[in-house]
Amino acid sequence: MKNFLITGGAGFIGSNFVLHLLGHYTDYQVVVYDKLTYAGNLDNLLEVSDDPRYYFVKGDICDPGLVTETVRKYEIDTIVNFAAETHVDRSIMDPDAFVKTNVNGTYVLLEVAREQNLERYHQVSTDEVYGDVPEGYSSIESDPVAPRSPYAASKASGDLMTLAFFTTYDLPVTITRGANNIGPYQYPEKVVPLFATNAIDNLPLPIYGDGRQMRDYQYVGDHCRAVDKVLHFGEIGQVYNIGTGHEMENLTMVEILLDALDRPGDLIRHVTDRPGHDRRYSLNVDKVRQLGWEPEFTLAEAITMTAHWYRDNEWWWRKIKMGEFQTYYEAQYGERLGSAGVS
Repeated sequence: MKNFLITGGAGFIGSNFVLHLLGHYTDYQVVVYDKLTYAGNLDNLLEVSDDPRYYFVKGDICDPGLVTETVRKYEIDTIVNFAAETHVDRSIMDPDAFVKTNVNGTYVLLEVAREQNLERYHQVSTDEVYGDVPEGYSSIESDPVAPRSPYAASKASGDLMTLAFFTTYDLPVTITRGANNIGPYQYPEKVVPLFATNAIDNLPLPIYGDGRQMRDYQYVGDHCRAVDKVLHFGEIGQVYNIGTGHEMENLTMVEILLDALDRPGDLIRHVTDRPGHDRRYSLNVDKVRQLGWEPEFTLAEAITMTAHWYRDNEWWWRKIKMGEFQTYYEAQYGERLGSAGVS
C-alpha cells in the first residue's frame, strides 16, 4: 500500500484519517475524493493543503467513470471508504439519499477496485449495524446484523456487499465497525458537537427521551489508529470492531460535557425520542486488540477533549451553524423543544 484513495476524506472521520496517514507515513500519497455535500469541508484539511503528497478530487462515489479515472490517474492501490450519509435523524427524514450513497456508492467502489485489481479495499462501517444490544452482552464481529434505522440498514448492506465481493471475486477487503466517534471537525448535527456548540452559546441541549441510552464515545484519533492497524495487520476478509469496550449513558456524557465547558445543567431539555432509537450499543473489541491496538483515551477524556476543541475553534463551526444547518435544526428540534421539559 502506497497510493491511497480516501473517499469522504473531507468529512469528519475521513479528514482525521488523512491527517493521520500523512503525519505518520512519509512515503504515502493520499488522494481525497469527496462530493463536498453539507458535511464535507475542505477547512478540515487546511493543515495538509500544501503537502505535495496530498491531492483533492471533487466527485461522487456513485460515478463509476470518475472513480475509475481517479484510480488510474493517481495509480491508486488502496481505497479506504469513509464516504457515507451518516446521521440517523437525517436517514429517517430522507432515506433515499442513504440508499444511493451507502449501498450503490459502495458497490461502485467495490466494482472499480475489482476491475482495477487493487491491493486493498477497506470499508468503514458502524456499530449500529448490530442494532439494539441487550444489557450484559457486547457485539462480536460474527453476530448477525440487525439494523433498525435506514442509516444502519444502508451501512449493513454495504458491509454485506463488501464481504460478497471477497467471497465471490476474491477481492482483498477488510471492514471496521466503529463506535460513536467524537473529536475535531465533526459536523454539529451529531450529538456531542451539537451539545458543545449549543452549550457554548447557552442554548438548550435537546436530549432524546430519558437520556439513558448507552453509547461508547471514542476519540476519533483512536479510531484512525485502529483503521491503520487493520490495514497493515488485519486479516483479509475479516471484520473488526473498534471502540473503547465501555459505554455510558447519554446523560452522563452531557454532564461531563457541561462540566468541561463550565455550563449549568438546566440547559438540558428532554425532548420526544426519535423513532426506533436503539437503547444500547456495546462492542467487544478483543479482535482488534489482538493486532496490538489499544485506545489511548477514555470516554470521559474523549468528551472533554472534544468539548474543549469546539470551545477553542469557533472559527470552524460558527459559519456552519449559520447556513443549511439552521433549516435542519428547526425541522428536527423546533417542535420538540417547544414542548420540552427541563432536566
